[in-house]
Amino acid sequence: MTAKESGETMEKPAAQAGKKVVAGAGGSSGTLQVVEFLLGKEHFAIDLFDVKEVVEYTTITKLPNTPPYVKGIIDLRGEITTIVDLKQRLHITDESTQPEENSRIIVLDEKNTKSKIGIMVDDVLSVSTFDLKDVDTKSASEIGEDMSILGIIKKSIKEKDTDKAVNELIIWIDIKQLLKDIDQHI
Repeated sequence: MTAKESGETMEKPAAQAGKKVVAGAGGSSGTLQVVEFLLGKEHFAIDLFDVKEVVEYTTITKLPNTPPYVKGIIDLRGEITTIVDLKQRLHITDESTQPEENSRIIVLDEKNTKSKIGIMVDDVLSVSTFDLKDVDTKSASEIGEDMSILGIIKKSIKEKDTDKAVNELIIWIDIKQLLKDIDQHI
């Protein structure tokens, strides 16, 4: 069951907050904990330690004179939180007609941002732990100048019909790098 199906918010476990493992070049040992989510049909992930909580969609108040990817602001338990549409920020076009109200908001840890920021995604799938050997950081550096992609995670899943194992590719992004210019626009 996804976080969306359960209708609950997802908060970062306090016991995990102290340990952070950073991916290194190929051959590194260790693990990586991420929050997996969907943008259109593609799977993405951000570091678990960049996330404060996941909340359901709420009405967003539009702000004038902001870039199109800045959706606006919400009142989250008495605190004004800026909402960024991650699909627009990453220029992802999606033909699906999913209503915006079915989206989820990943509230980022304020230690990593200068202000309270949430990112709007289509769905939050899970919190997952991967071995660093399953993360391809070399391909990410070869993709181009986009420094917001940290790596490609290979997640082994079984096909429903055949029980054959296949790799699902998850794009691991550096949310801090991607949103570093947001404070200039709000």
